[in-house]
Amino acid sequence: MSRPSPKKRAPHRLLHLAQCTRGLEGVLAEEVKGLGGREVRPVAGGVLFDADTALACRLTFWLRSAVRVLAPVISGRVGDFDQLYEVASKARWEDLVGPRRTFAVHASVTDGPFTDRHFAALRVKDAIVDRIRQRRGSRPSVDRQDPDVPLRLVVRGDRAHVFRDLAGESLHRRGYRPVQVRSPVAEAVAAALLLLSDWDRQSPLLDPMCGSGTFVIEATAMAADRAPGFARTFAAERFPDADARIWQALREEAADRLKPSLPFRLLGVDRHEGGVGIARTSINAAGLSHLAQFVSGDAATFEPPFAPSVVVTNPPWGERLGEGEDLVASWRALGTLLRRCSGACAFVLSGAPELTRHLGLRSSQRWPLRIGQHDVRWLRYE
Repeated sequence: MSRPSPKKRAPHRLLHLAQCTRGLEGVLAEEVKGLGGREVRPVAGGVLFDADTALACRLTFWLRSAVRVLAPVISGRVGDFDQLYEVASKARWEDLVGPRRTFAVHASVTDGPFTDRHFAALRVKDAIVDRIRQRRGSRPSVDRQDPDVPLRLVVRGDRAHVFRDLAGESLHRRGYRPVQVRSPVAEAVAAALLLLSDWDRQSPLLDPMCGSGTFVIEATAMAADRAPGFARTFAAERFPDADARIWQALREEAADRLKPSLPFRLLGVDRHEGGVGIARTSINAAGLSHLAQFVSGDAATFEPPFAPSVVVTNPPWGERLGEGEDLVASWRALGTLLRRCSGACAFVLSGAPELTRHLGLRSSQRWPLRIGQHDVRWLRYE
């Protein structure tokens, strides 16, 4: 009697990776699920998920809290640089990069056999160039500033993963900033914190220390259903196997979904006219200036012209701790204003625990985050 032939194992499916700020993985996971991602699993600094090409492009276009969406190319166990070269050599780079596109490899190495991430990236680059030259007779060029095909090498333990970066330039760059403002709260972080708050996108919102307006602009975009990728392009559109129809459909859908008006108010206030000017320029560039307002004013004396449902703000902290009494006065002024917003729920970002006591309020919930080199807290006040 003949034995039944053993069943073939299904090939291991490589997962996509969306990256975000540490501490915001749960927010990103919910976003990915809401947009149709499958097998969603949070990991440190990101979310793994399964997606086809169309869905991966959709996530790149619509995710608010992500900074990158990475599409898997090859994965394998590595113990040294030669094994890394061998793993990278197995991918069909002649189709994924080709000799006519520029590319670059950026590496992230954690708890693995390599201590030099730059040399690890160099070995992957060599594997790609050698394979394409062998199969196509010519080699692609490296462009570290603006490559057609940006690649990411991620080494965790003894496993190496090589991805294509669908966005290229970080997803926090929405395309509406005239200049990139130095701030610990980039657009993707601000959007994630808004998603983490109680704000329902259907009620009035106030930022009494708005700076360059990131919270209010992101809130306005969310309320108006403006896609984060509405005004920018993506590296994936330049890939050799790019499908222009996918991106065209995404842009047409985004234009159809954009709301022309809102039945509630969004307001940003700051005592520094320079920040208010940047905020106005930015929201105008986003095409949303008719949906929100920015005004000059000091939190110590400002009287909100409406009753906000939610107050979100990022008071001065971090390097500005050296400003001494002026910094303390800012937090006291914020506490005074919050007490004038009866019935509202407030969310305050703090990178200096010793300053929060000057609000004169007790937080009801706090979320720890890591933004850049800062350990911060997103604090909720009733």
